[in-house]
Amino acid sequence: MTQAVLQAEGLTKRYGRRVALADCTLDVPPGRVVGLVGPNGAGKTTLLQLAVGMLTPTAGRITVLGDRPGAGPVQLAKVGFVAQDAPTYANLSVEDHLRFGAHTNPRWDQTLADERTAQLGLDPRQKAGRLSGGQRAQLALTMAIAKRPDLLILDEPVASLDPIARREFLSGLMAYTAEHRTSVILSSHLVSDLERVCDHLIVLTASRVRVAGDVDELMGTHYRLTGARRDAADLPAGAEVIEHSAAGRQSTFVVRSVVPIDDPSLSVEQLTLEDLVLAYLSRTAAPHRPELETAR
Repeated sequence: MTQAVLQAEGLTKRYGRRVALADCTLDVPPGRVVGLVGPNGAGKTTLLQLAVGMLTPTAGRITVLGDRPGAGPVQLAKVGFVAQDAPTYANLSVEDHLRFGAHTNPRWDQTLADERTAQLGLDPRQKAGRLSGGQRAQLALTMAIAKRPDLLILDEPVASLDPIARREFLSGLMAYTAEHRTSVILSSHLVSDLERVCDHLIVLTASRVRVAGDVDELMGTHYRLTGARRDAADLPAGAEVIEHSAAGRQSTFVVRSVVPIDDPSLSVEQLTLEDLVLAYLSRTAAPHRPELETAR
């Protein structure tokens, strides 16, 4: 598969006067595990619900796997989705869930579903309402991946889980994607989780995309510069300032530059992924910069 798994152009969703997502332009390549990161209320869930066809845009357009989200049974079969609360049916057993999945999904892989529930130690007769939060999340993930989707969309699936359950969920997810080469979009506000599993990043704050691209490319073009106090205008040519702070006689900048920073008066450091994300989050209140809304 070479087509983009998700393309959006000017995608906007409003509820009356409230803007949930504004002028979102993205081009997500296939074969990636995409981390969608931002604070609560940033618009992550809105974007993902637009991607699975649960919402319709107010303006702009979105395609998923080359077609309109939720366009029909064929399109729906290509996308697996786990919502934020990892929904399961409390009065149905694990076995009932798998039987329901097999009945409603034409690409259902019963062997995969059975093997996964056995590996997780889930009792097929156990009702979902009596499972732990981590077990319910794993059951919801099993339902999504046994569809054998081309794209798996996960909306903060580990937000309510304890650290051990979160680690087990992410380990299971990565084992599956490594074996089946499924594209994944995973939203979270926990950067440490995304750092472990993602190779493509989208930062979304205040309803807008702030930066997007492959993690390796982003990490290779962002730097922390420290030196004698100066204005941003005095930085080397081509350095786009993302964040700036000053203390006493020292200035610190987080910048984006496609060329190496060559200035002996500056200390140049690479950023961690968390540093990069926090720099863009802190920029939320800065003037709008349209060039940051296009995936690189």
